[in-house]
Amino acid sequence: MELLVNGQRTYCYTGGQVFNPAKPTVAMIHGVLNDHSVWAMQSRWFAHHGWNVLAIDLPGHCRSAGAAPQSVEEAAEFVIALLDALGIQRAALVGHSWGSLIALETAARLGERATHLALVGTAWPMKVSPALLESALNEPEKALRMVNVFSRSTLCAPPSALGPGTWVFGAQMALGRHVLRSNPKVNLFHRGFLACDRYAGGEAAIGRVACPVLFALGTQDQMTPPKAAQTLVSAARAAGKAVSVAMLSVGHNEMTEAPEETLMALRNFLSA
Repeated sequence: MELLVNGQRTYCYTGGQVFNPAKPTVAMIHGVLNDHSVWAMQSRWFAHHGWNVLAIDLPGHCRSAGAAPQSVEEAAEFVIALLDALGIQRAALVGHSWGSLIALETAARLGERATHLALVGTAWPMKVSPALLESALNEPEKALRMVNVFSRSTLCAPPSALGPGTWVFGAQMALGRHVLRSNPKVNLFHRGFLACDRYAGGEAAIGRVACPVLFALGTQDQMTPPKAAQTLVSAARAAGKAVSVAMLSVGHNEMTEAPEETLMALRNFLSA
């Protein structure tokens, strides 16, 4: 589905279903050098089980026009503008990696309009090493390989992800190159990592969230290891939020390395 948000063409994958304002809505937000396709299995399942799905291409990424967000806060304002453009009063928010920070900030700003918040492969602070920032800026192919080595716990996807025998490392490398080349005006790799590194509002945001929160964390994740999410988990519990934690025996790309487990965690959380 394409629509205008802030006067710019925006693409959302709807799982093959027509948007129906009578149904509940879940917005899925991708991470750095990703697009809507990382939610392939999960978005299709929800779309065919009673939900409106908005798997977003962030501005300046792939099929969405506009300026690529320079901060988590800027991206959150875009997501709110997207929901407003569709007349959506309440929505569940699901985000992965950088997208988890965007979902968090969006939920904090939406207040009661956010029904659920699912943070997949999250951390806060989500600091990025100076070496990786420098490589993303000046040697993106090298940085892309580093990220995919750190992200992966397997080289071959299970059958329910991308098909038996799919080389997920190679697929993710290809996706990263595709997203990077989709915007010749901006280095999306470096800009996204800077936004993660500079986001300082995580603890304040989780305190303002008014809905249940799910943390879906990869036990073998070297990009956002589970211990790096504990500040947010503890802050959410201290603020009296309804908190769920799902530990998945994979790396940073939970949606393709543990597609069924990720789907079940989301399904159980959103149906509660």
